Amino acid sequence: MSEDVASNGAPPSAETATDVALPSATSPNADLHRRNDRLLLVTIVGYVVVLSGLMIASGVSITPDVMLVALGLAAVLLGRGRLFIRDWVPFIGLFLAYELMRGYADDLNRVVHDADVLAIERALFGGFLPTQVLQDAFHPATGLDPVAIAGTIFYFLHFPLPIAIAFLLWVRRRRAYYDYVAALILLSMAGFATYLILPVAPPWWAAQHGLIPGPDGAPAITYLKAQGFSDLARLFGFEGRYVYSYAIYEVNPNQVAAFPSLHAGYPFLAFLFARRAFGKPGWLMLGYAACVWFSIVYLADHYVVDILGGLVYASVAYVAVVHAPGWFRRFVDRAANPAVEAEVLVGEAGDEGAFRRAAGGVRWRVVRQGALIAAIGAIGVIGVVKGDWLGGASSPILLVPWAVVIGGIWRAALGAISR
Repeated sequence: MSEDVASNGAPPSAETATDVALPSATSPNADLHRRNDRLLLVTIVGYVVVLSGLMIASGVSITPDVMLVALGLAAVLLGRGRLFIRDWVPFIGLFLAYELMRGYADDLNRVVHDADVLAIERALFGGFLPTQVLQDAFHPATGLDPVAIAGTIFYFLHFPLPIAIAFLLWVRRRRAYYDYVAALILLSMAGFATYLILPVAPPWWAAQHGLIPGPDGAPAITYLKAQGFSDLARLFGFEGRYVYSYAIYEVNPNQVAAFPSLHAGYPFLAFLFARRAFGKPGWLMLGYAACVWFSIVYLADHYVVDILGGLVYASVAYVAVVHAPGWFRRFVDRAANPAVEAEVLVGEAGDEGAFRRAAGGVRWRVVRQGALIAAIGAIGVIGVVKGDWLGGASSPILLVPWAVVIGGIWRAALGAISR
């Protein structure tokens, strides 16, 4: 941001806000601040790990909807409940709308790429298939498969931990949180556009369709995620009574959305922002991401080609947001205005008028317009899917009401976070 813009009362840029919010390296409180940062990092990560462990041991799969409720509770305990609603709800709505829409991509383009992607994978590895090599090396013929169990846990955690990174950014680097969420949405939408144009089958799908035969004609690889979850159920005693909370994904799954791998892209994007915001501790996220990459190849969910695609997409989303045009930076600066945080946190301490003053900056007319547009789009989606309007769920026309839903949520979000 230029000096003349700052002097006109606009919110400070990310760099200025950080300089104001954080003590300098020479400040007497600098060491204490760094220790507090590390303590907060360890506490929140520990909270996520313990919560995830308890849920896995109880047979509850770790999903974005569950994690958002848990982090909302953490925000209340930190005295930031109202700010959580203000900053998170618009983006939660956008992301869930995307999740519900993405499964229709394979309905609109029935040309599934399987043999060609498999050929590329083999060409990259001298004729070998990484999934087959890993399963031959680690998968036992009978009994428990510890690697599949660990891989299934990492598979379930592929998105909750990036959400935890978003929470850490929101607590300590709120301006960076807005950049991170924007990059996450950009990555998701770019992935969806690719699924529309290029439906790619995962390894397990290719094996089940006879493209990866073994010497006896049976599939040479096995889809191990179900076995990994069954082994977990037997180990922890919840077999036959687990709570499968992947509700968002089961509403509208897409079995041929392997490229790019968002299982690979989300953790890598989280690493890029964690490294930028937290320095050396952020590199731990890269180790976690590598475990996810190994898991999705071993379980036969993705090719290495899909992972490389996810890394490229995540990197492009990161660069596009961090080096975005000035108008986007100014919008994010307004949304992350530190004055809003200060006023809302005062309200948490007991001054109810502070939250009303912060909410006074919301453009309620725009929020109502967005809600109405989203509702109209939702009616259209229900009509096409359930009422078989205009060709039903397999018709490309379905993208129109979904675009209206997302556009309405986006407009409401703009009204809610503008000031």
